Amino acid sequence: MKPNKLTKLALAALAVAPLTALPLVANADDATLAPREAPAKSLPVPTDVSPGMQKFIAAPLNPNWNKLYKTGEEWRKFADTMAAGIVPTIPAMAERLHVKIEPSTMDGVKVFIVTPDEIPPENRNRLLIHIHGGCYVLFPGEAGATEAITMAGLEHFKVISIDYRMPPEAYFPAAIDDVLTVYKAAQRTIDPKNIGIFGTSAGGALTLEVILRAKEKGVALPGAISVGTPMSDATKTGDSFYTNELVDNVLVSRDGFCDAATVVYANGHDLKDPLLSPVYGDMHGFPPAILTTGTRDLLLSNTVRSHRALRAAGVEAQLEVYEGQSHAQYLRDDRLPETAVAFGEMAAFFDKHLGK
Repeated sequence: MKPNKLTKLALAALAVAPLTALPLVANADDATLAPREAPAKSLPVPTDVSPGMQKFIAAPLNPNWNKLYKTGEEWRKFADTMAAGIVPTIPAMAERLHVKIEPSTMDGVKVFIVTPDEIPPENRNRLLIHIHGGCYVLFPGEAGATEAITMAGLEHFKVISIDYRMPPEAYFPAAIDDVLTVYKAAQRTIDPKNIGIFGTSAGGALTLEVILRAKEKGVALPGAISVGTPMSDATKTGDSFYTNELVDNVLVSRDGFCDAATVVYANGHDLKDPLLSPVYGDMHGFPPAILTTGTRDLLLSNTVRSHRALRAAGVEAQLEVYEGQSHAQYLRDDRLPETAVAFGEMAAFFDKHLGK
């Protein structure tokens, strides 16, 4: 029987009834805010990402996620062991991406200058400054330059990657000081509006932190910044610290290795200080920013909250969220299409905002 107009209206009312039955305004008299209990779930690997990215997404939990070292010396020993596995892969990476890597110093700070074989005319008067990640304690030396190599090779910018001091050599705020020193040195030969700063994880947080420090010191700001899945709240505040715990197979837990490393780097300093948790800083006057994360990233909320803080301060900010990715997986392999897309978005943002 074909439904008449009255029947259709009745069915429509039934369809929306469950929604209209929900309260539109939270009850102000509620004394408790109960946590949401969620049942255990099985998360299939997304089918709409590349086979290479599927392998990263399907990988088991990082076996080092619960390394909770308590001293700078312990972290450096672990960092050196990790670096020993990375550095031998860099020559092949540099050859594949057609870049040259030169160790140098700028006003006493160690850097690696990464130069692509070909630089297009629009990038010849531009410079990108790279701040590596690693929870403030990992990827010393050339091991920290792989993101810079990827950017230089795929997007044809000259990049300076900063080998900032880390524990046990130095603690907070040494990393910020080293980045600001290099940035100021670069300004002697390049207009700051032609300079971009980028980094991921701790490098993303440091990108925000160095802008806060530059504002404080009256240093001219760069033309744009790229902030990858930043550790922007060291106090472990943020929804995805809970929703993505044991889902993110890189960081794994809010109480894992990255939190332990940050505590060591902070060296007793207040973790809510904006120079450790930049989401609490004053972002008025920041340069345009692009922010990158993934749906399984433990720091998804850190990234989203940083984006909202920038927008609230009137800053042009672009948020890129990639399907299925855990923390910083967009830069794990320069041969993946997801990597090309992510770095292409960053480069397009720099191209839009940097002077020529």
